[in-house]
Amino acid sequence: MPNEGLRCIREEYEQLEKQILSPNAVLSVNSRGRQREEDRCPIRTDFQRDRDRIIHSKSFRRLKYKTQVFIDPDEDHYRTRLTHTLEVAQIARTIARALRLNEDLTEAIALGHDLGHTPFGHAGEQALDDLMREHGHEEGFHHSRQSLRVVDVLEKYGRGLNLTWEVRDGILNHSKGRTDFALDDKGPSTLEGKLVRVADRVAYVNHDIDDAIRAGILTEDDLPAECADVFGRGHSHRIGAMVTDIIQTSCGGDRIAMSEPFRKAMNVLKEFLFDKVYTLDESRVAELSKAKQLLKELFRYYAERPGSISSPLDASVEGWTRMVCDFIAGMTDRYARQQYTELFMPRT
Repeated sequence: MPNEGLRCIREEYEQLEKQILSPNAVLSVNSRGRQREEDRCPIRTDFQRDRDRIIHSKSFRRLKYKTQVFIDPDEDHYRTRLTHTLEVAQIARTIARALRLNEDLTEAIALGHDLGHTPFGHAGEQALDDLMREHGHEEGFHHSRQSLRVVDVLEKYGRGLNLTWEVRDGILNHSKGRTDFALDDKGPSTLEGKLVRVADRVAYVNHDIDDAIRAGILTEDDLPAECADVFGRGHSHRIGAMVTDIIQTSCGGDRIAMSEPFRKAMNVLKEFLFDKVYTLDESRVAELSKAKQLLKELFRYYAERPGSISSPLDASVEGWTRMVCDFIAGMTDRYARQQYTELFMPRT
């Protein structure tokens, strides 16, 4: 049989995991499995296969044109949702390797964690949350739930990616919001998932500072002095210090943690960004308000016209507003603007 030798590649790697990974890591052979049974790959472990499925998905490609913090910046060097995702994956893999956790599981969760994010960043998320509640969906909208819906249902024309339980659990529970950086709270069931949850914040705190400095909203000297005392000054120094502290504090344990000085400084830095960048910059507030209004008008247009968009799902089962929400959440910034122009702007 031609696949006889290939099958050993996966099995040999699974044996290697048993030898080198921490007792706290999730072994590929111990996965709780997929929603639907399928033949296993002769070369890749289940978590490696999940990572590849996410990378090849349409939702992953669309992250390139979705806002992280700064909407449609003129300069090419601002982060998008895609570059944010790649930075999270890089940080998480570095820590996972040092702690001997499962890098493939970690990377798959990191690459998939924001697949359900809306156009125009958290402004778009807030707009869809308001709209879903307005239309009787008490659960509203949250990008982590939508990310799971993307991989479970929306990808591959309604069939989903059929990922493993561990990757799905990490995607669903990755978000910490604005809560304290205690790291021992409830969240993903695996250490790999908890690690991605931490890496997500390390990534966005650092790259949002970098982008805010690039935009002229902040200078390095504006950052809280107590944070510079702990993390050092400069983008690379901050990330390096945080990653090193997480590794040193978490090594040999059964949780992902920061030392107390680093945890407190991280919270100070996070709150500083909320106060000085996310909510108070007037030019950004005006643009985010426009983005919210744009999405709300698109949503209401489609919601009032059943059948105006195509979907592989059954509207009688899912509900029309749910399908409209999926459609708009999947848009890139530029596609949302194009749709708005076509529907509401007069042609010259």
